[in-house]
Amino acid sequence: MLLSIVIPCYNEADNVDKLNTEFVPVAQQLIGSRLPGGETISQVEVIFVDDGSKDGTYAALTGAFAANVTPGVTFRFEQHVVNRGLGAAMRTGLGAAAGEVIVTTDSDGTYRFETIPALLACLKPGVSIVTASPYAPGGAIANVSGYRIFLSKGSSFLYRVLVDRHIHTYTALFRAYRREVIEKIPFTSDGFLAGTELMVNAMLAGYKVAEYPTTLYSRAFGASKAKIMRTIRAHLRFQGQVLLRRTGLASAAPVKQATDAGQELVAN
Repeated sequence: MLLSIVIPCYNEADNVDKLNTEFVPVAQQLIGSRLPGGETISQVEVIFVDDGSKDGTYAALTGAFAANVTPGVTFRFEQHVVNRGLGAAMRTGLGAAAGEVIVTTDSDGTYRFETIPALLACLKPGVSIVTASPYAPGGAIANVSGYRIFLSKGSSFLYRVLVDRHIHTYTALFRAYRREVIEKIPFTSDGFLAGTELMVNAMLAGYKVAEYPTTLYSRAFGASKAKIMRTIRAHLRFQGQVLLRRTGLASAAPVKQATDAGQELVAN
């Protein structure tokens, strides 16, 4: 089977060396490995999406990976001329991905690249999404600012009340999706709400989610692109819409989000 790995990037030139030294060996390691359902990964495609970076990220990515020869691994590049937000970058990357299973991961390694095999090991038959979860039993947080964790945990707590109390983390980008989810479940956010919106919409449509308890680290290079107040407003709007859907006061179909251009995340 083909595995796709989508990596959105925005002003991440300083992390390209980290991707080369820490991520590429993991991608190569995945070749020949088997998923819990018995599927063998024969090829890995890596899709970098540069979301209108201004620091030379696209040139750094193509310079590091365009001529990279790693058996079984191919590298592809997508680019937005202007910054459109994480959700827009995700749609571009997911739309370009051809794999039967698609992994999305942060470019800064806040969830360690070396844990991708363990994430995939949770994709058992019947499970459609595996999400990283520092808040699940067995998960942990290392050196991440307290206020960001407070806001992230608070947001995830509200989703636990509204959607499924058994899932502890709703805000991670580090996930594995079966292709059917990507093809059938829409999300409209252009910002950091997108990952939450996609997973919640999938859960409300009946897809099963499993958690991979793991450690969330602080980034080593660069700065977070989060806009905290914008993020809070986006999550509160979406939570209100989820509440209406769960109580039968709105259509069961996903509700189009209000425009949320820009970067919106409580935590990675």
